[in-house]
Amino acid sequence: MTETIDRTAVVIVGAGVAGLALGNFLLRNGVRCVVLEKHSRAYVEQRQRAGTIDGFGVRMLREWGLAEVLAGDPVPQSEGGFYLDGEAMPIDVDDDNESLYCPQQVLVRNLTDAFLREGGDLRYAAADVTLEDIDGAHPRARYRDADGTTRVVECDLVAGCDGFHGVSRRTIPAGALTEYSHQYGYSWLSALAAVPTSPSGMAIHARGLAGLIPRGPHATRVYLQCALDDTPEQWPDERVWGELEARFGTSVARGEIVSRQIVPLRGVVFDPMSHGRLFLLGDAAHIVPPMSAKGIHLALHDAEVFARAVLRWAENGDTSLLDGYSETCLPHIWNYQAFATWITDVMHDAGDPGHKGEFRKRVARAELQRQFTSEAANRLFAELTAGTN
Repeated sequence: MTETIDRTAVVIVGAGVAGLALGNFLLRNGVRCVVLEKHSRAYVEQRQRAGTIDGFGVRMLREWGLAEVLAGDPVPQSEGGFYLDGEAMPIDVDDDNESLYCPQQVLVRNLTDAFLREGGDLRYAAADVTLEDIDGAHPRARYRDADGTTRVVECDLVAGCDGFHGVSRRTIPAGALTEYSHQYGYSWLSALAAVPTSPSGMAIHARGLAGLIPRGPHATRVYLQCALDDTPEQWPDERVWGELEARFGTSVARGEIVSRQIVPLRGVVFDPMSHGRLFLLGDAAHIVPPMSAKGIHLALHDAEVFARAVLRWAENGDTSLLDGYSETCLPHIWNYQAFATWITDVMHDAGDPGHKGEFRKRVARAELQRQFTSEAANRLFAELTAGTN
């Protein structure tokens, strides 16, 4: 077995939204970096994951000179919004919201193309990544490439962007981080169907919440509230389509279901988001329930905060922004955990009373009604939806 050693300023573990956004920010500002990704490029770019780029993300990417990554597969804007007991109740969000329904794999593909066009160093199929000496002056990332060669990349800083189950956070010593978590008590069946989205939106119903979200011109993400102990095998195609029609109160466009999984709803935050010279970004540091559609928002926010800290350090050796990375990110993260908790509880409580009872169901419906009747409530909802609050 041979071993090769490289040197760079920042090693980025993970080629998802957080890792590739960070890589582009750094590369375009003269900071060398290496991105390590355990999967193949084809796998990463085809992996279907939920995601919306809110107004904050759209403006941020444009400000960093990355407007090109916002172009992608067209997503039809179907009539819809919220459905309550089968009745359509669209919310009119009257603001400068520039949110885009951009499938996450399209954003990842575009960020990848932009990074490689600038000469970025992106290494796929990096197996068995380990991070060493993260408390020292020059941490190292060790991995095995597709040829079986052991490679070592020495760096000044490591950005852990490899998701909730990645190696980065597991490298940090036990007890160094505090985990704050909340389990919502129910799951979603998340399925991908090869069919145009019709209708589009979220349905609140006594049978549980349901969602039909466009993921491309001929792809729909299906969500159905279900029990924590449900399995994908309990949800054959006919049951999926039948439940969607019952909860939306109308016929839905049917097609092949190409994948399905059960997703327990939860919120998680790790504090601090760094240890030594290892910094956690995106899902490696926090999880929000999908109802909030803020996963991409928080990943991009972390990437921007960390990028500005790295640039300050690279320009004049000032580590103050790096030292304050967690303190800068966490208030923003908790603000959107609060939004995620609120919207998740309201949308589920307003439908199925089996979890919290009829009293909470009626309270939740009163809260929803405010969104349709109160200009102030609608404005706050619009701010949080756009990511500008």
